[in-house]
Amino acid sequence: MRDLIDLHTHSNASDGTYTPKELIAYAQEKELRAIALTDHDTMDGIEEAMEAAEGTLLEVIPGIELSTTWWGKDVHIVGLGIDWKDTHFRKELTYFQQSRDARNIKMIERLNEHGMDITYEAMKEAFPDSVWTRAHFARFLFEHGYVGSVSEAFDRYLGDRACCYVPREKVTPAQAIRLIHEGGGKAVFAHPVLCRFIDDRLIRAVKELKKAGLDGLEAMYSTYKPFEERNMIRLAKELSLCISGGSDFHGTNKPHIDLGSGMGNLKIPYSVWEKIKES
Repeated sequence: MRDLIDLHTHSNASDGTYTPKELIAYAQEKELRAIALTDHDTMDGIEEAMEAAEGTLLEVIPGIELSTTWWGKDVHIVGLGIDWKDTHFRKELTYFQQSRDARNIKMIERLNEHGMDITYEAMKEAFPDSVWTRAHFARFLFEHGYVGSVSEAFDRYLGDRACCYVPREKVTPAQAIRLIHEGGGKAVFAHPVLCRFIDDRLIRAVKELKKAGLDGLEAMYSTYKPFEERNMIRLAKELSLCISGGSDFHGTNKPHIDLGSGMGNLKIPYSVWEKIKES
């Protein structure tokens, strides 16, 4: 088995298309040594993933990706190595889930205002066992003929600057970091380049998050250009943060991104996870 890992993946417990069991089978096919399941605001897929990996050489790292809003941007914090059975953690996690539900209701209202017949009940029927993200809304609009593609749904209605976009409310990265730590995990700033902070605001943001307890930076990521990866690795080292990396695999929802290798640019060694655990 190779020494490669993937610390950022999604199943159909949130907005991926593989079941946790299918994701584990694919990770074994790809000969990965470890994989972190980091669904959005939920750990509902962890038990199935753990059971699927029993008796194999694949290490499953219990994880989560918490969605927050800060400085007018969507900021995602990945938690790695969380005690997913911890009662306190699961209780506090409901706060994040309630915030997401409130946002989804407002997004439905805005889509209605723009002439689309979409209801909470219809979304629940279409995606009954998933934590909804904008990808679910995009799929709904595409499957019901309101747009010609999922990307068009984001461009016209759901993207960060589109007419039906609704930011998360009252959930900050510091709250996410604290919750992850309370669950015994390590907190990583996910795909920081994608936040598109202007000028030196990204550096300022990372420094502020480190004060709040941030453990690491996702310095290796599928869509990074080589110079962006170098910049993130350098920033992590300058601030004494761990380096993390992952594909952000979503199955057919992101068909250009493959598990473990991203767009062909990822090779994340197991030592990355070892250093995060030791931090």
